[in-house]
Amino acid sequence: MANKPIEIAQTAIAAGVYRTKMDTTNLLLRGFMAGLFIAVGAALATVCGTGLEKFSPGLKSLVAGAVFPVGLIAIVLTGMLLFTGDCMLMPMAACNRKTTWSKVVTIWFFVYIGNFVGSLFWAYLMSVGPLSKGGTADITPFGANAIMIAEAKTLPYIAAGTAGLWSAFMKGIACNLLVNTAILLAFSSKNMIGKFFGIWFPIMAFVASGFEHSVANMYFIPAGIFVGAKVTWTQFLLWNLAPVTVGNIIGGALFIGVVYHFAFKKEMPVEPAPALASPEPAAK
Repeated sequence: MANKPIEIAQTAIAAGVYRTKMDTTNLLLRGFMAGLFIAVGAALATVCGTGLEKFSPGLKSLVAGAVFPVGLIAIVLTGMLLFTGDCMLMPMAACNRKTTWSKVVTIWFFVYIGNFVGSLFWAYLMSVGPLSKGGTADITPFGANAIMIAEAKTLPYIAAGTAGLWSAFMKGIACNLLVNTAILLAFSSKNMIGKFFGIWFPIMAFVASGFEHSVANMYFIPAGIFVGAKVTWTQFLLWNLAPVTVGNIIGGALFIGVVYHFAFKKEMPVEPAPALASPEPAAK
């Protein structure tokens, strides 16, 4: 069984409103877990793709894309909060006058911080685990791949200058357009299997295509830095995370959130006007 398109839009709006009822601690906690789950998928993509570039770069991208969706599947099915998803959900709620834009920005901020901390935690865990030999400076093949990924996500943008920033920004737009398509497809299904496949295909498409996801990069690049990538934290923040985050906001808020708001605006049920108070009976 599947929900109708208008029901998908209504579910997305309701999900945005649901977030406005959470306090700061809950936003941070759920954000932490979502960042951790995305990092789990990113770490799995790193491990499973190790060595495949020797055979076919396309095959490596396909394998990475095939395993990465585990993170978003866990987030959607367990109710955690992902910044890139909230880039769509919160504007849809605001466009429908269910919340304020200041509340949108506040929720984005705390969820983003939670995602960052959760991703960093998993990056550190991997750096002293599968990416290195016993937590030493001696790295494993997985660690070497983590270094290669971190440098590939930063150094070419630096070398290209302004064009590199534009490239990262545009890849961020494309990424979050697909991520939020995955979320809408998850909302379309009324059963777990349907949600699984609704999420899986668009996420595989963005990873295999090489687009940029801000929360995934909160894992990919720090994990590489922890095991020796020639990338500084400043380079990571300025040349990848900043332009990718802005691109993710545009891709989620404008290309999906605002577009779907206007696409279904006329089909939204009209809410009844508040009932007028009954006049008090006239004094006798």
